[in-house]
Amino acid sequence: MSETIEALLAPHPDQAPALEAPGRAPLIHGALRALTGRVRDSLRRAGIGRGDRVAIVLPNGPEMAAAFLTVAQGATTAPLNPAYKAEEFDFYLSDLDAKAIILAEDESGPALTAARARGVGVIRLRPGAAAGDFELIPEGGPFGQADPAAPGPEDVALVLHTSGTTSRPKIVPLTQANLAASARNIGQALALGPQDRCLNVMPLFHIHGLVAATLASVAAGGATWCAPGFDALRFFAWLEQADPTWFTAVPTMHQAILARAPRNAEIIARARLRLIRSSSASLPPQVMEALERTFGCPVIESYGMTEAAHQMCSNPLPPRARKAGSVGVAAGPLVRTAHETENRLLPDGETGEVVISGPNVTPGYEANPEANAKAFFEAEGRRWFRTGDQGRFDEEGYLRITGRLKEIINRGGEKISPLEVDEALMDHPAVQQVVTFAIPHPKLGEEVGAAVVLREGAEANEAELRDFARRRLADFKCPRRIVILPEIPKGATGKLQRIGLAQKLGLA
Repeated sequence: MSETIEALLAPHPDQAPALEAPGRAPLIHGALRALTGRVRDSLRRAGIGRGDRVAIVLPNGPEMAAAFLTVAQGATTAPLNPAYKAEEFDFYLSDLDAKAIILAEDESGPALTAARARGVGVIRLRPGAAAGDFELIPEGGPFGQADPAAPGPEDVALVLHTSGTTSRPKIVPLTQANLAASARNIGQALALGPQDRCLNVMPLFHIHGLVAATLASVAAGGATWCAPGFDALRFFAWLEQADPTWFTAVPTMHQAILARAPRNAEIIARARLRLIRSSSASLPPQVMEALERTFGCPVIESYGMTEAAHQMCSNPLPPRARKAGSVGVAAGPLVRTAHETENRLLPDGETGEVVISGPNVTPGYEANPEANAKAFFEAEGRRWFRTGDQGRFDEEGYLRITGRLKEIINRGGEKISPLEVDEALMDHPAVQQVVTFAIPHPKLGEEVGAAVVLREGAEANEAELRDFARRRLADFKCPRRIVILPEIPKGATGKLQRIGLAQKLGLA
């Protein structure tokens, strides 16, 4: 059944906490609903209503979470990374055709400059006493004519851009129904309820933090405790203060948390975590096992992407098996593999491109018929979306991702999964982090390279690591270059970036 965010958030007891933050009183569910009404009224007075796009540029925290939840019930939200430069803000505000931008009360940086240069209406946000409570104060206005109708299930609630690693970023519109379906899928996969509190360290300009940590938690009647971003040095203090039942993060964050776990054993012993979730990049099996050993709770690896309003697959909760190295079973949409160039589905067990179909899937990229023609196809009476990932299902229906199709290394015709090389090198006791990537080669086309971060106090050199890989991998899969670094470059959400890494490291 298609539903709106408003319907999704409606049934929860007024006095239950919805949003929390360090040193603040909680914003209860009843107050969140009242805030939604005030936000709608403020936006309409400013000439903003159903279908109008509102960019949100705020630091991570309860106001950002609340702005997303409330503005999405009256207009279309477009959260942007506060770290963007003026040229980036100019591009995104133009590309989105934003009618207004919400900024902190005292913000005077490049987002404001770009908005004023583009003639985008500026709305200031003044925080209230409770975590996430706020008042909107437009600068001037109204900024046009508002459609006063409440958004329906098929109206767009959220627009995000793809990362644009190899091409111009594409606009992904997600409807009210897309977000509601995904929030329910996540809630069901994790058995979320009113008793749950998520410690959110994910950025709130990204689908993972917006939908998994925030919307799914609040939709289940629980709460999200909003940290001001990820900081490994402060994580354990937040863990003690928030007393969460779960948290979700990307693998690089989990690795940073593990590195500081030994000196925070007492806090870990007092924690009441029911589960730890990992998504947005492949979790090395060694990291999953170390997390479970350290925290004494199941680690649930899930598989998501923006075009699916986040979740597609998830490892199940106990007593069902969690499989290290797998992203689990279908957890919401239908998930299959398809031929990479032909519009046909493959039998289970065959390696192919992962494709999905369901109510959480975007209607299509905006104003981009060429991308839509490549991404969507019809088969077996359904519309399928190509994820760009390669994978295969095992006999129990668990999906293993073998890599992004764009990231598969083609060494003289031999196709190599960078994830397989990652896992082999991660078994070395001195290795903390690995990312395998393609290095351009004049004769073979591509050669295998790997960037490695060593554990604190550990020692290893390139020759030793290469010999270690040779004992575990066929010769053509072994890295010809291994670069040992203090830190591997990451994207804005903390994900390791394979594409373009050879150029960044001067190996191209």
